[in-house]
Amino acid sequence: MRKIAVAALTGCALAPCAASAADAYPSRPIRFIIPFPPGGNTDVLGRLLGIKLTDALGQQVVIDNRPGAGGTLGVEQGARATPDGYTIVMGTFGSVLVANSLYKKLSYDPQRDLAPVVLVSTPPGLLVTTLSLPAKTVQELVAYARANPGKLNYASSGAGTWNHLFGELFNATANVKIIHVPYKGASPAVTDLIGGQVQMMFSPFPPALPQVRSGKLRALAVSTAKRSGLLPDIPTVAESGLPGYAAEGWFAVLAPARTPATIISKLNTELNRALQLPEVKSSLASDGAEPAGGTPEELAHSIREGSAKWGKLIRELGVSL
Repeated sequence: MRKIAVAALTGCALAPCAASAADAYPSRPIRFIIPFPPGGNTDVLGRLLGIKLTDALGQQVVIDNRPGAGGTLGVEQGARATPDGYTIVMGTFGSVLVANSLYKKLSYDPQRDLAPVVLVSTPPGLLVTTLSLPAKTVQELVAYARANPGKLNYASSGAGTWNHLFGELFNATANVKIIHVPYKGASPAVTDLIGGQVQMMFSPFPPALPQVRSGKLRALAVSTAKRSGLLPDIPTVAESGLPGYAAEGWFAVLAPARTPATIISKLNTELNRALQLPEVKSSLASDGAEPAGGTPEELAHSIREGSAKWGKLIRELGVSL
């Protein structure tokens, strides 16, 4: 009887101990992997969220920049980390939604090896052209491209990045052939666009918008299904003559698969709060975006939906890296 009583007492103590361990999280610093170099919009956004998490959780969130291979190297390290809540990673369009379809030997499966935490934002791309291009609307651009097949080029931040695939979706939707020219980042691409080495680009807002406002580039449209609050007078691609065209960037916080649900829930709660803070909203607005937020389940749905959409396009076009 004594053994039974001891066993019962031990069993009753297990749940409170587990709860206590969850309540104690975090008890040491958290590593936040940013899969791009310092200074870019992914890094700036990640650092801001890291500061807000530090304030909310009472433990330092340490930014760990791990660039390479379109963001997949950093996300791979996040997927392979110990699933204890002390490593999180900023997932991006290229490293999560399309990586499986683009890379034949990807060392992780975004849907199997990562646990969704929260969707951060889905920023638009800004379709900008050089001033020397005679087209001043999307319809005129499509007409010019059809009349001059293979003579127009579009820039991207690199092969496999979101603006590369936004350009391929534009080609497929408009039935045109505009040649892709990859760069090592958005800033050098915008520089060459201003110089006329390339003719158009789906650019992030930060490097292109100042050039549009100073009259060095022409903005034709935004890529998303609805207009951007930052440029309400600029139409969408869809309403400019290509109905059905819709493409958006994608940022999300993820953790290694099998991270405890209690920890995922705590991170989700605090990140949702952070996304509603004025300074975070302001940072997102500079990228033409709004905070997304929501539940881990909603983020999982976003990953499945985005992977299916872009995977289909990649297979149809035969794009591979």
